[in-house]
Parts: sequence; structure tokens; C-alpha cells
Amino acid sequence: MLNLIRKDIILQKKTLMILLPLIFIYLFVDTSTIWVGVLFSIAIIMQSFSMDEKSSIHLLLNSLPYTRKEIVSSKYLGACFFTFLIVLTIFIGNLIIHREIIQWEQLLVLTMIVVFFISLAFPFSYLFKSQYLMVAFAVSFVLYFIIVGKFIPDLNDRIRETIRVVLSFDNSLLYLGVTLSVVILYILSWMLSIRIYSRKVF
Repeated sequence: MLNLIRKDIILQKKTLMILLPLIFIYLFVDTSTIWVGVLFSIAIIMQSFSMDEKSSIHLLLNSLPYTRKEIVSSKYLGACFFTFLIVLTIFIGNLIIHREIIQWEQLLVLTMIVVFFISLAFPFSYLFKSQYLMVAFAVSFVLYFIIVGKFIPDLNDRIRETIRVVLSFDNSLLYLGVTLSVVILYILSWMLSIRIYSRKVF
């Protein structure tokens, strides 16, 4: 299974060489750390997933000495690795550019948002295809801009304020509860994806 994860990392090497320096640029212009981390993590994880969606690739993977459980598990573990890589880059970039250690709460919220997204996206993508998820996102972005432009002009400010309020909470139990809930959701999603993929016919 480690070879499957290594395969994804090698295939994403060029993308990583482009995206990781871009993170430094976004941090330099003082863009929201959480927004940058979530966007880049989801982008690289879903690109890695979509590269294996062709039937011919699935036939090849299933002809190798790997179980379907291992194939699915490699995607979930790979998602953790890519998220960690983005978080580490943001941590180092913030330390170099702003000469300060980023708040651990920010990194935790960033990670939990990505993990929550993957928990929903992977089973959906195994059941259907990730391209449908991309279409849904495109439609959501259009609706978002319409809402901001026509109905709630200060929606971005409200979202930022909500995140700021959440980060201002000095309650370790709250963060622990949210983290455990998201981790449990991730594990359940993992099991569901294995079940879906094991029943697929290629």
C-alpha cells in the first residue's frame, strides 16, 4: 500500500513544485491562511484522486497484488499526507515571511475543514465520479457570487468574523470535541468508500 501512496506523490510532484511556492506568495500578500490552506489541500487531493478514475487505471490497479481495501486506504492516507505537507509549508512560510509562529488553532481549523470535505467527497466520488463534484462546486461558486453580489454583500466579512470568533474561543474541550467528531466522520467515510469500491465492477 505504501507503493500506492508513493505513486500518488510521484505523480503530483510537478503540481507540488508549482503549488508550494504559490503558497509563499499568498502568505506574502497576507491572504487568509485558512482559506489558502483549504483551497490548496483540496485542489491537490482531488487532482490526485481524479487521475485514477479511468476504468483502464482501475483495471490495472486491481490486477496488481493489492486488495480494493488497500487501494481505497492509500487515497485516504495520501490525503492526510498532502494536507500535512500543505500545513507544514504554511507553518514554515509564515515563520519565514512574518517571523511569527502561526496559531495552532488556525492550523487545526484548516485541517478539520479539509478532513470534513474529504469525508464527504471521497464516498461521493467513488459512487459517482469526482467530475460531478467539480460541476457541483462550479455551480456553488456561481451561486455564492450571486448571493454576495445581490443579497448579502458583506457575506465574506461575516464568514471571516465567524472564523475569528471561533478561533478566539479559549476552550480546549470544544476543539477536542470537534476534532474527535471529524476524525470519526473520516473513519466512517473511509469504511463507506471501501464498501462502495469493493462492489464496483470495472
